[in-house]
Amino acid sequence: MTQPLWQSLLDEEARQVARQLADLLPGPLHNLGLQGVRDFAAPLPPPRSTTMAAVRDHRVGVPAVLVREYCPCPSEQPASPTVLYVHGGGFTVGSLDGVDELCRLIAAGAECTVFSVEYRLAPEHPYPAALDDVRTAHAWLTANAAALGVDPHRIAVAGDSAGGGLAAALCLDLRDRGLPQPVLQLLAYPAVDDSFERPSWTEFADAPLLGTEDARWFWRQYVGEAGVAPDVLAAPMRAASLRGLAPAHVITAEVDPLRDDGEAYADRLAEEGVPVTRQRYRGVFHGFFTEVDTFTAAGTAVTDACGRLRDVFESGLAANQRTSMPSA
Repeated sequence: MTQPLWQSLLDEEARQVARQLADLLPGPLHNLGLQGVRDFAAPLPPPRSTTMAAVRDHRVGVPAVLVREYCPCPSEQPASPTVLYVHGGGFTVGSLDGVDELCRLIAAGAECTVFSVEYRLAPEHPYPAALDDVRTAHAWLTANAAALGVDPHRIAVAGDSAGGGLAAALCLDLRDRGLPQPVLQLLAYPAVDDSFERPSWTEFADAPLLGTEDARWFWRQYVGEAGVAPDVLAAPMRAASLRGLAPAHVITAEVDPLRDDGEAYADRLAEEGVPVTRQRYRGVFHGFFTEVDTFTAAGTAVTDACGRLRDVFESGLAANQRTSMPSA
């Protein structure tokens, strides 16, 4: 049997996981159907758990959105920089538990508080329900910053896959409503386009875990069977302009149908004057960023992301100190 061309690109860890996935999935993921996909994607208990000073659940807005707070430091510390994290899962699966350890690692590594959003899932709640929930969580966070011990001038947004697309859409929405931008948008292989036409969609059509037809299926759950984005906030690459958006750190996986879309989005941001750092991680496939106990590259990517977050948080703190200094 001929091996797919991408097989030689995977590192040993990824090849082993790909073999395990092939044994579990005799065909494309979406062939399992909605409930089957959700059962398959349900998170297992994490093998480790990074200790936090506190973990709290909040229910905010109407309808209520569950937001989980991760505090790495005692509450008597000064106002904390913050990340609003949006999980992935094709807008259809995924949960707070699936990114629990990742959020703990970001909180510890970037020395910040993390708020993770449990948004409503498609197809029961199609676009724009998920984005509405992310908006609600962000508005609550900014409005209640003082009570939460959060520095309102040092809030970043982050997400992986569908969550990366939602984080990017939030930045566009804030800009278009004349509201302040986050200090950083951290986007891991974000779902930002619905054209499915860049080379990686063909090159990695049968990649492990998520192939091209799987991605199309997830997209239809989100926007409807016609598969057409109702507006630019569903597919941020469609925006006429990306000027004025938050600085970005874009993470992609080498073997991933979404790879070229994420990198094209990073290119557009840079071309339109947005500061961008980007990193393609070799030898891994879609979904690696959240699997910190499986892929060495995930640990590297999280460490790199935390370094980028610390940089912008320190810059934001310095700027706040300058603006608060009394004039001579």
